[in-house]
Amino acid sequence: MANEKEHPPLKAQRDPPRSKAPRLSPPRSWADPAHHFSEALNNPWYRLICELVGDFCYATYRFYQQQQFVPALLPITSNSISSPMGLGSDSLPVKIELFGKHTYLVDSMQFQLEYMLRHGQHGVFYIMPTFRGEDPDHRHLNQFFHSEAELVGGLEDVIELVGRYVAWCTRSLLQSHGKVLEAQLGSVAHLERMVALNGDIPRVTFKEARKLLGDDPINYSRPLPGICTISPAGEKRLMELFGGIVWLTHLPSQVVPFYQAVMADGEYALCADLLFGLGEVVGCGERHLGYAETMAALRTHQVDPNDYDWYLRMKREYPLRTAGFGLGLERYLAWVLRHDDVRDIHLITRLKGYDSIP
Repeated sequence: MANEKEHPPLKAQRDPPRSKAPRLSPPRSWADPAHHFSEALNNPWYRLICELVGDFCYATYRFYQQQQFVPALLPITSNSISSPMGLGSDSLPVKIELFGKHTYLVDSMQFQLEYMLRHGQHGVFYIMPTFRGEDPDHRHLNQFFHSEAELVGGLEDVIELVGRYVAWCTRSLLQSHGKVLEAQLGSVAHLERMVALNGDIPRVTFKEARKLLGDDPINYSRPLPGICTISPAGEKRLMELFGGIVWLTHLPSQVVPFYQAVMADGEYALCADLLFGLGEVVGCGERHLGYAETMAALRTHQVDPNDYDWYLRMKREYPLRTAGFGLGLERYLAWVLRHDDVRDIHLITRLKGYDSIP
């Protein structure tokens, strides 16, 4: 494990603020883009958001420099849908015409990260925008920012990495804005707990979660007949049972995208979602090692293999065991601020159905 002692102790940040500042609240001006243009420049809520985003980015680069991961500069377009419509997909692709050709704005750049690992890197990462076609709401944005990484290894390796990464970034925000956040929120105990856990986060498998949640239908969603997954209400209940943060692991293989590796029984995937705040903030998983497993998964998920010919070629010619994750920055910051609407996190909005200024 790389040395992670760069951060000084947090003791100074635990001192209570000398005076209680008025609680910041978002103006919710995103609903009126013309008004938001001026409001977002003058409201202290967005000033704090800008500062937190900046510190998160600095912390991310410091963390991965210690892990000897390589930053990736990648195109935001792709000929292959990164979250293809099929079994296990809950994402609508965004198709555009560029230079007279049809292409897609990426939902994730995971495929490109996998490709980069074939150059002999131990790990690669980026923070970049991602695009989805759904309507936005308090938990979902059709354009948001992903902090993603891919490494050589398996599910346990990426779970361990995510735990340390989230703790690292949270520690950094406490150091830079601990007093401000405490004055605003009254307590930063949720941040301090994340730091104290340092990756030692409780876990529950999907099978175990079903037993804990019982038969109440509110805890489940059924995207297709015979396919069951945990609903947002179920995620909330699991978080309550585990003190606000928990790994939900080994979901049914049918409810995750085709590229997730599966257990020997073929029923459950080698994947995990980190639940805190609004619910799933991080999703991670191990990828199929080679061609045969990937082709079988494409067929099972009813995805046309012709659309992923290059991906299959990579798996056939350069088999490699990799795993990766994606963290939704807006959901993470909503948790930091104990806020319940990701639409209030963007200084410059890009909401489906709304005009954008600037």
